[in-house]
Amino acid sequence: MPTWNEVLIELNTCNRTDALDFIRRKYLKDLHNKTGRNIIAYYSGWLQKPGIGNASICDDDKNGLMAAIHKLERNKGLDLILHTPGGDIAATESIVYYLKKMFGNNIRAVVPQIAMSAGTMIACACKSIVMGKQSNIGPIDPQFNGIPVQGVLDEFKKALEEVKKDPDSIPIWQTIVGKYHPTFIGECKNAIEWSEEIVKTWLIDNMFEGQPDAQKKADKVVEHLGSHADTKTHARHIHMDEAKSYGLDIAYLETDFDDEFQDLVLTVHHAFMHTFGRATAIRIVENHLGNAVIFNIPH
Repeated sequence: MPTWNEVLIELNTCNRTDALDFIRRKYLKDLHNKTGRNIIAYYSGWLQKPGIGNASICDDDKNGLMAAIHKLERNKGLDLILHTPGGDIAATESIVYYLKKMFGNNIRAVVPQIAMSAGTMIACACKSIVMGKQSNIGPIDPQFNGIPVQGVLDEFKKALEEVKKDPDSIPIWQTIVGKYHPTFIGECKNAIEWSEEIVKTWLIDNMFEGQPDAQKKADKVVEHLGSHADTKTHARHIHMDEAKSYGLDIAYLETDFDDEFQDLVLTVHHAFMHTFGRATAIRIVENHLGNAVIFNIPH
């Protein structure tokens, strides 16, 4: 299958006006023909268009998934190719509910490069997660406007401890803690409990379904993925071996599949990366039949 540069050459020599769409869809169809499963690529172009916005998971993506799922043979299951920085937890919860209603538990996540935050949460709702040596998932600790909520709680806890030890430090901590509105601490606690609760539920319901120690395994996964103290930063990249050590069902792209499958997954990924690099698209939801909803950079 073509490498990154070979896909680029193919694009440059293609005489079609819809070359970007044509080549993406050709390889998505090839991947479907290889697996016999439904393929939906759920992609964001945040790497090619940093800081532009509109690149994260949101409720509007449901429209893309509805279009992509229409007319699919649902008994064939779903391979969901994920490449996303994450996004809104409420939208993520709703999307997972919808996907499970459409395909039950027969959903496999494929992460060619990065599925962070809420993208990791979606992956955890699947039966297994396919990752390669270049693939990463990320922490699931919630963020409010880029601020890690666990970090806020830790800072607030430290403020209380410091003020008890040294009342003269009150003016300093008033300045620091005063930047948060009165209900923010409660919202932070609720966000953490919400994200951890739904991921545990999804893990028990699917990846660990029927296993006697499902609850214990789910607790371990969430303890690692949700610990701001362990991961240090929300941008932490968790590779396949580390993800597997947490107890997640990780299938290795290089060794658990044949070369053709690996090449097709990476070629599909290259085709999407070239699309984001050349076009105004910022998010794409697309299936192997060529049905797609493409969200462009807002004007």
